[in-house]
Amino acid sequence: MSRRRSRIATPCAALAAIATLPAHAHHAMDYQLPATALEGLLSGLGHPIIGVDHLLFIVGAGVLAARLERGYLLTLVFVLASMLAASARAMGAPWQMSELWIAGSLVVLGLIAITMREPSRMLVATLFAVSGLAHGYALAAAIVGAEATPLYAYFTGLTFIQCAIALAAWRAARLLAARRPAFPVQRLTGVAVGVAGIVFAGMIALG
Repeated sequence: MSRRRSRIATPCAALAAIATLPAHAHHAMDYQLPATALEGLLSGLGHPIIGVDHLLFIVGAGVLAARLERGYLLTLVFVLASMLAASARAMGAPWQMSELWIAGSLVVLGLIAITMREPSRMLVATLFAVSGLAHGYALAAAIVGAEATPLYAYFTGLTFIQCAIALAAWRAARLLAARRPAFPVQRLTGVAVGVAGIVFAGMIALG
C-alpha cells in the first residue's frame, strides 16, 4: 500500500472501528434521570459526545457545510430541528422514531459528501432538518420525566454542545481547505460517516 493510501485508510479504519462501539451509549448520568440543574446541564453536554452516532453526524454536518457559502447557518438548522424534536418528546409527543433513522442519516450524509463536491443548499438543509428531528428525538430519551429545572438545563447544554461541535468542524474544514485544497477532507469524512451508518444499521437490525 502506498504512503498516500495508508494516510487515507488509517483514519477511516479508526473511525469505522469507533462505529462498532454501542450505538445506544447515550447516557451521561449512568441511566439516572437528572435531578438538579447541574446534572441536567452535564447530561445535555455529554450526550451528543457519548453517543458516537450523534457525534459523527454533527462533525460530518460541519464538514459538509464547509463546502457551501455561509454553510455554518445550515448546521444551525440541524440544531434547531433536534431541539424541536427533543422538546416535543419531553412534553409527551405521541410519535415514534426508530434508531434506524439515525443510522440512515449517517449513510445519506456520507453519500452526499462522497458524491457531491458542492451539494445544493436546499438538499443539505433538508437533510439537516430531517436528521435533526431523528437525533433530537433520540437524545430526549435521557430527560423524559425530569422536573423543569434539570429539563431546561439539559436543553441548554444540548444546544450549546451541538452548536460548538458543528461550528468547530465547519471551521476546521474551512481552514484545512484553504491551506491544503487538494486534501479530500469532505470525501474522507463522508466515507467514515457512511461506513459508521452502515455498521450502526447492522447492529440495530441484529438487535
